[in-house]
Amino acid sequence: MELPYPPRVPLGCFPTRVEPLARMRLRGADARDVLIKRDDQTGSDLSGNKVRKLEFLLAEAQERRSDIVITCGGIQSNHARATAVAARRLGMDSVLFLRGERPSIADGNVLLDLLVGARIVYITPEAYADRTRRMADEAGRLAAEGRRPYLIPEGGSNALGAWGYVSMLQELRDQGLGVDRRCHVFSATGSAGTLAGLEIGARLLSLAVEPWGVAVCDNEAYFRGRVLEIASEFARRFGCDAHLRGEEIRVVEGYRGPGYAMTYPRLLELIRRLGREEGILCDPVYTGKAFLAMTDILESGAIPPEDDVVFVHTGGIFSLFAYRAELFPPGP
Repeated sequence: MELPYPPRVPLGCFPTRVEPLARMRLRGADARDVLIKRDDQTGSDLSGNKVRKLEFLLAEAQERRSDIVITCGGIQSNHARATAVAARRLGMDSVLFLRGERPSIADGNVLLDLLVGARIVYITPEAYADRTRRMADEAGRLAAEGRRPYLIPEGGSNALGAWGYVSMLQELRDQGLGVDRRCHVFSATGSAGTLAGLEIGARLLSLAVEPWGVAVCDNEAYFRGRVLEIASEFARRFGCDAHLRGEEIRVVEGYRGPGYAMTYPRLLELIRRLGREEGILCDPVYTGKAFLAMTDILESGAIPPEDDVVFVHTGGIFSLFAYRAELFPPGP
């Protein structure tokens, strides 16, 4: 099937590599390799999975001759940082609504946001619940001043952004996965866009791919609902119906810990171990929790030994700097 890809603007370094864990042995993996799709290597300042979505979203912004983009996320949002960097490269300004208090020291992604000239609006968790209206109000205010704003939802998670992970699966297919035998693809899910793209792409491309979305916030019911919403919008807008059913969408709970972007000892130890043994850097918000879930599922024997396993490393390296005290507590 020839897919009707919408226009895209080249931002990332693709295709990203697929490589096995070289030294770290996971119980339950048996003799097979656990493969990592290195979407943390989509660029340097544009590292991470959001670049795939932004290629399509910002192409539309350019088509509309927008000169400023508005988006939102947590205080250490990888999506907000990638949006601000990519917008600046394309000659656009950015406004970021970030959930949390203004930090006393700009660190991690916040530092990069500021370096590329993003205007940050810090809002409370209570106000963040009303983020869609607040961003729309900001767009209206900017339009009244003669600007041409373009709104990007949290995580770039809508039908247009989902094409980013449809295209990733096409890339994975060209790398020999999901064709001759079943392939289980693990990724973190925080706004459902990556998971939606994987679910839609697996069906449109007729691949033997089983996506597993590891919830880092909210719950299974929420993510199933959001994936179905995005898939429905995708079918209406692009004429490509993946015929998704809620019960087919795999969402793994139990790894969020005390809350979104909050850590716990087992998670921190895994992140340190990955660094020591593999030289792979996972973050405590998304990738660390998804990798931990995958190791437990492998150990449980839930995945047949003849199937392939791919972990999508969606980035997050810059947010690590904001967690240095948790990862390596200062000594006395």
